[in-house]
Amino acid sequence: MDKNIFGDIDNLPEEDKQRMSTMVKQLQTRDSLRLYNSLVEKCFNNCVSTFYRSALNRGEETCVLRCAEKYLRLSSQVGIKFSDINQGAPTTDKQ
Repeated sequence: MDKNIFGDIDNLPEEDKQRMSTMVKQLQTRDSLRLYNSLVEKCFNNCVSTFYRSALNRGEETCVLRCAEKYLRLSSQVGIKFSDINQGAPTTDKQ
């Protein structure tokens, strides 16, 4: 973490550290749920076109799997970039 932004966390009272930890966990959970919901919505809308069966057909299932893989890979790459930027490290493009 950048101490310029957060100050010296080690000097906070234990109660405040615990509160901050709880808030960070809540934000991480919220962001994970947003990612999951966004992934489901995008992949469903892009891949599922018929509602004649209760299960996906082979083409739809393949499409959803590919979509989810791409979405998660992109999300991971974006997270790495943001982490690099926040740490002041130079970013490296891997393609």
